[in-house]
Amino acid sequence: MSEFLPFTRPHIGETAIAAVADVLRSGWITSGPKVLEFERQLSEYFGGRPVRTFNSGTCTMEIALRIAGIGPGDEVITTPISWVATANVILEVGATPVFADIDPVTRNIDLAKVEAAITPRTRAIIPVDLSGLPVDRDRLYAIAARHQLRVVEDAAQALGSQWGGKRIGSFGDFVSFSFQANKNLTTTEGGCLVLNNADEARLAEKYRLQGVTRSGLDGMDVDVLGGKYNMTDVAAVIGLDQLPQLDSITARRHALAQHYFASFGADFEKQTGVQLPQKDFANTNWHMFEIVLPEGVQRSDFMARMKELHAIGCGVHYPPIHLFQMYRQRGFKEGMFPVAESVGRRIVTLPLFPRMSEADVERVVQAVRRSL
Repeated sequence: MSEFLPFTRPHIGETAIAAVADVLRSGWITSGPKVLEFERQLSEYFGGRPVRTFNSGTCTMEIALRIAGIGPGDEVITTPISWVATANVILEVGATPVFADIDPVTRNIDLAKVEAAITPRTRAIIPVDLSGLPVDRDRLYAIAARHQLRVVEDAAQALGSQWGGKRIGSFGDFVSFSFQANKNLTTTEGGCLVLNNADEARLAEKYRLQGVTRSGLDGMDVDVLGGKYNMTDVAAVIGLDQLPQLDSITARRHALAQHYFASFGADFEKQTGVQLPQKDFANTNWHMFEIVLPEGVQRSDFMARMKELHAIGCGVHYPPIHLFQMYRQRGFKEGMFPVAESVGRRIVTLPLFPRMSEADVERVVQAVRRSL
């Protein structure tokens, strides 16, 4: 059997490994000069906007909600197709998650349904750029302006994506990115939040480290309830190594995605009933290549055949959030968001990472055809 091909494989190069060793030898392994330099370079990448780094891309969204003053009694609209953290952060601040169904083509939140879900209690929207494909930013911010809502962009998967020729993160309201192990840029774990001004950045710093403000050599005060969310220099130095490679990483992902489409062929969807992703090479970073299986094909059987017969790993991104037990207990149930439920039952992530070859893509396509 061929060597096992996972759906993703992070690559940490020798220069990053050497840089981590240097940090470990330096004796300064928590937040320090490498974090500051990483934030400076990220700010430059996002056009000079304030950026603060954290130990996950989850806490960045929670902190953005806190900075926006969102809490008990408020509603926040989001998508049911995302990693559960997207909705969990709304609960963490005491607000109420409100789901809007997804668009069947983009698989992102349906903005028409967002507008229909707005009530007098709605304070914010958390859109998700699934697989790195951006939500329509023009329409999103028109809705937000019309209803005076804050936007917390869950751009966890969208580093290197664009909208209207501008980098995601270089404009808009709060923008959250993840640097988790399978992201296009990884720090092993971590994330960053792009903010609007220096006041928000200072408040983000408080929230990420117990609400502490220091002054002079020995002055310390706490005026907000913060947590322990700071990034380490060990993580930051990996990010510093990867950031200059981001454009080439994105270009390689584009090339592999294009080869997927060419290898599947123009008639594949008609022949099989499989839905390929939207063919967007202007905006998305191709973080993932996701297909939706035909009705009647059991996803677990398909994934088992891919693994056992062809040594290929697949992922599931994502089951509908509202059908998890914790959300069912809050009154959500089957039938509320039919498009998300249909896609969530059938979506499968195929391998896509920069170290793959064109032959790997062809192997996956052949395995998909046989496993169907």
